[in-house]
Amino acid sequence: MWATNLKILGVVLGTLALYTLIANKIPQVQSEVPRALTLGADVTPEQLAQAGEQVFAGIGGCTTCHGLGTRAPNLLTDEKGQGPIGARCGKREPGKDCKAYLYEALTRPGAFVVPGYEPIMPDMTRTLSPQQIWAVIAYLESQGGAITVTASDIPAESKSTAGGGPGNGATGIAGGSRDPMAIVHAAGCIGCHKIGTEGAAVGPDLTHVGARLTAAGIREAILLPDAKVTKGFEKFAGIMPKTFGDQLTANQLEALIRFLAAHK
Repeated sequence: MWATNLKILGVVLGTLALYTLIANKIPQVQSEVPRALTLGADVTPEQLAQAGEQVFAGIGGCTTCHGLGTRAPNLLTDEKGQGPIGARCGKREPGKDCKAYLYEALTRPGAFVVPGYEPIMPDMTRTLSPQQIWAVIAYLESQGGAITVTASDIPAESKSTAGGGPGNGATGIAGGSRDPMAIVHAAGCIGCHKIGTEGAAVGPDLTHVGARLTAAGIREAILLPDAKVTKGFEKFAGIMPKTFGDQLTANQLEALIRFLAAHK
């Protein structure tokens, strides 16, 4: 009797130890939400640029591609002898000043693609608030040029927070929707991945991703995209944003993982 009970206890403790070990092996992601900055009608160009720098280097995921000089144009440093982005943005498209060009580049990136680069940039309105968009524009203008963004450019309803918005993980992207395809579209996934008949072939095809990755593997690919690079896509390593741990709610993340895992 005691021997049987001891065996059962041993099995229980062994199982708990095993699951604890597995849980500790799963990569943990620390969210880093940009510091909030209240923007009023008297916000200065410098304050806008400061907020934009936080978004650019953090939740926006911009440094994933820009600055490498291979996947996307350099923005903060010289690009082919034309200077940083603030010095050249007003010369990109005829009839568009710097502010208009940058706004188009962030909200309709496919409208004009810089020669020599692929159209891999997603529509940033899917993950950033209007205020964050305009703050980034101000920051980019400051890189070699004059800041022309003012408080009047920012919609009144979005002037209350700088670090918040769709990217703060509180409500999640796509308005907090748990519809996997709504999340996929809002996150800009189809800008690089194919799912069924939709999307581009820049990154691995996700149509049958569940046949080659477990749910844990899909979670790692979303939260730590550089941990393992799919064979054949090495040249695109680092292109996927590392900010989805901040942008998605826990429920959205799990809904997306279940959806992708079911695609055998």
